[in-house]
Amino acid sequence: MTAQHDIRLFLADVDGALVTKDKVLTEAAKAVVRELDQAGIAFAITSGRPPRGMSMLIEPLGLRTAIAGFNGGMLVNPDLSVIESRTLDPAAAKQTVDLILDRGMDAWVYTETEWLIRDKNAPHVARETWTVKFDAKVVESFTDAHLAHAVKIVGISDDLDLVAACEKAAQNALGEAASAARSQPYYLDVTHPQANKGTVVATLSRFLNIPPAQIATMGDMPNDVLMFRKSGFSIAMGNASDEVKAQASAVTDSNENEGFANAVRKFVLRTVA
Repeated sequence: MTAQHDIRLFLADVDGALVTKDKVLTEAAKAVVRELDQAGIAFAITSGRPPRGMSMLIEPLGLRTAIAGFNGGMLVNPDLSVIESRTLDPAAAKQTVDLILDRGMDAWVYTETEWLIRDKNAPHVARETWTVKFDAKVVESFTDAHLAHAVKIVGISDDLDLVAACEKAAQNALGEAASAARSQPYYLDVTHPQANKGTVVATLSRFLNIPPAQIATMGDMPNDVLMFRKSGFSIAMGNASDEVKAQASAVTDSNENEGFANAVRKFVLRTVA
């Protein structure tokens, strides 16, 4: 196998892209990552998840490149040792929590080592615990000490229009002090201004000495558009919104229909005659 588009690195989002709706890494997905390796193409993953919330993917995928958690807020090696970490400015962190709570959404705070919540029975806590495979720590409130170490703050609501409106409000209020984008229709992720998926492309380009033009990216949510814009070739999932699809070079099948594996084989790999 060899690469089309002269691609040397394939960077994939995890939820909604690499794994199915039920967070399953399919056999076809594992097989196609091996095919990338055989073609001499590096493979990397990025997600709004904390790094240890991606640890279950490392061995099945044979990952050897840096892993970008918290949308680039933390980069770790495959042994989870920290390469670099970007915490939010404490004032921006406090402003973010206030903005989220004032709009009636729930809030979570992630530090390098902890996931902090206020109510273990709040929406999406149980699902997120199952996804990332570790428990949150319940706190009465988010203190200045917590916010001084915040790597990511999440606003959560099942009112999807509210989340979308809060995304715009956070972008306007925080400006250049933070990056705010939806990682799921019900999650608003707020991170350091240089912790976004566009920066992940630039960072991996530097680490691996691969020009951005030779990097392919794949995702499904608005926060993935930032890496689409920085890479040479981008693929939107079939389950992405029309807005996200319009920003990509190509569109693949949904994550329920082997969209990842199909995209790699269709757009990145070709059989050598």
